[in-house]
Amino acid sequence: MNLPNKLTMARVIMIPVFLVVLLSGVIPEPMNRYIAVIIFIIASFTDYLDGHIARKYNLVTNFGKFMDPLADKLLVAAAIISMVELGDIAAWIVIVIISREFIITGFRLIAVEANVVIAASWLGKTKTVSQMAMIIVVLSGIGGILGQILIYASAILTIISGVDYIVKNKSVLKG
Repeated sequence: MNLPNKLTMARVIMIPVFLVVLLSGVIPEPMNRYIAVIIFIIASFTDYLDGHIARKYNLVTNFGKFMDPLADKLLVAAAIISMVELGDIAAWIVIVIISREFIITGFRLIAVEANVVIAASWLGKTKTVSQMAMIIVVLSGIGGILGQILIYASAILTIISGVDYIVKNKSVLKG
């Protein structure tokens, strides 16, 4: 288990900690949100860090290729589902975001069967960054109109990037 994979696993371990801090009621509002946002920022930073280290030092592994995007999806899904419970985001937006992730993950599985690797696109990376920024801004309570803009921008980028993956790799569906 190399350092990038350890960082990925640390991100996965931070998810239940994030959820307990945010939702358990042990820490009163708004302090629970602030601590949860700090945990989310640290977890999100490990995403950048593990990828950077893996590429720079040629530590890319099959485990990392599988777990890194899964850890990202789990972190974002845990956060946005929690935000529905807190009344911060509409459920339909969360359904759109999570549905896109299932569709693209399934699409990638089909591609693997056809021996095609679908690399993350700049749109996909932009989508992830927009979702993480939205979560930080809205959960912290500083959102207001900026939070609403980020929510809808994230939803729109989620749809556009999903369509982009499928259109650019539609040949995978023929095989």
